[in-house]
Amino acid sequence: MENNNSCINLGGKGSSLSSSSVFAIANDLAKLGFENSALQRLAIADSRYGASVKPYKLDFPNLLTLEEKKSALVVIFNNLLLFSAATDTIRSILPNRISSALDDTSRPLEIDLTEEEVRAVEILRPISVLYGAIALVDHKSSALSAIADAVAAISCESSRSDVSAFELTDPGDGSADKDEIGIAADVKVLLNGSKLVGKAKSEEAVSRIPKVHAFLRKQSRLVHSVARVELKSAVKSGSGAAETVRNLFSSLATALWDFGRYSYGRAKLNLVLVVDGDVKSSLVGLFEEKCPSADTLRSESKVVSELVFGGEENYDSLGHQVNVLVGLVWKIVAWEAITAFVALEGAELKEKSQDGEVISVNKKSEKKKKVLLGKGTSVLIQVIKNRLGSKVSGSDGSGGLLEKWVEELLSFFDPKDLEFDNLLSKVKEIVEGNEARRLPKPPKGTRDFSKEQMTVRKKAFSIIEDVFEKHGATALDTPVFELSDVLKGKYGEDSKLIYDLADQGGEHLSLRYDLTVPFARHMASNGLTSLKRYQIGKVYRRDNPSKGRYREFYQCDFDIAGQYERMGPDFEVIKILTELLDKLNIGDYEVNFV
Repeated sequence: MENNNSCINLGGKGSSLSSSSVFAIANDLAKLGFENSALQRLAIADSRYGASVKPYKLDFPNLLTLEEKKSALVVIFNNLLLFSAATDTIRSILPNRISSALDDTSRPLEIDLTEEEVRAVEILRPISVLYGAIALVDHKSSALSAIADAVAAISCESSRSDVSAFELTDPGDGSADKDEIGIAADVKVLLNGSKLVGKAKSEEAVSRIPKVHAFLRKQSRLVHSVARVELKSAVKSGSGAAETVRNLFSSLATALWDFGRYSYGRAKLNLVLVVDGDVKSSLVGLFEEKCPSADTLRSESKVVSELVFGGEENYDSLGHQVNVLVGLVWKIVAWEAITAFVALEGAELKEKSQDGEVISVNKKSEKKKKVLLGKGTSVLIQVIKNRLGSKVSGSDGSGGLLEKWVEELLSFFDPKDLEFDNLLSKVKEIVEGNEARRLPKPPKGTRDFSKEQMTVRKKAFSIIEDVFEKHGATALDTPVFELSDVLKGKYGEDSKLIYDLADQGGEHLSLRYDLTVPFARHMASNGLTSLKRYQIGKVYRRDNPSKGRYREFYQCDFDIAGQYERMGPDFEVIKILTELLDKLNIGDYEVNFV
């Protein structure tokens, strides 16, 4: 995140607008500026246009927040610079005035514009709020997805919940959701070594964490993908991108609704577990007063759905409403963090004297408390303590101090807070670090075969070999790697999918892509003119496999090389294929000829 002393310059070669930049500028965490090359382009239009201008007023609806108005202005500013790169019709005064208007959005921007400039602004104005909103939502939802996993882990400890729901592994066959597995692994890293979890039955709000958080993570990724593309390209009227954003917001609203209500449920569970009666009473009062309720969350989610399916181009309202919904969920997650922290550490409220000094605590018992927490969650709890220690002084009684804790933590868990990035970095450092609890996983596109799978594979290979040998084929085995020239001379365009090896022996080697080229090389190397052979072996393809596909897999090859009666080998190969499929008992099948 940029700080409030930084300046984000746009319009230069290679520069582009990002969601984090929009968020920073819209929240006064950074300033907006030009690259020199952009100023030079704008100067051309300055010299071309004189008095042919007319008054124009650029304004936004009152329902938009200050943050949303500023994000829309940033989007317009960026698109004007993109337009100026293609045509010399935008004068420097327009983006300059928009940049200045970011400091005061309380009144409309009134400016004299040329017809071309008015046309450009009229194209941008209807969509700028929506694109500004998607930038804000992108930044906030991405941060939310990362922070909420850590907060949920702390709730698991405060509620002493059973965490068997996080014992997920990837079988490698495409049958498991990788986001669910990733979230479960992150939570396990945070809870590594915890002595608190596993003592109570897991509530649905806990057991559903992998699925609910995974759904939001998927939707956040989609939002980020669309935001990245739309912020980098010039807005075009009728491009259809707005419809894409509308549909995306519909799915995101569903994800946020589920995410928020389960976080709210964990916060309520944490409240019940606060031990001290006075502290609990004060915290419940603050929670009911300041935390958005599940009913509020539901009604705001419904508004988004109504706007999406209303059939009108209500970009202003839709962008605003989704941003409001993300903000509500952020507040709920912040309250989950507050209630979990107080449930775990609320005794310190009683240990504070009137002047803010900490009453001495037995070091042995303090050390024991630290040992109870997980390695990851204990670090986060300490980060929260450090924030409270640096910002909150003593107060009149535990109730007053609790209210200060709440105010400070609500600020700390706000993405606009200057120290928020430190919190986010700490969470990422923990879950991405080389923790002993994080289990190694196979490379993407590969898989392990367990005992049961090996039994099935061994039986299948045995049937295949019997059929091949019944038809007079002999077995052949070739190296898994070949000279690169041999492989790439055959595959042409597909050579980009070949794995090259960093060989130390002076030869350029690559892993085999299939079994046909090694067979042909074997024939040529040994001066053979005819051979009927079969080979079962692993082959490797360096692509980005989709679900159910792999980079390493087995091929069962049957080849007939030599001079034979016309169509004789073709007929035999088809006969072998059907015989194999019958013996493997895979069910009904159809052989197609292409």
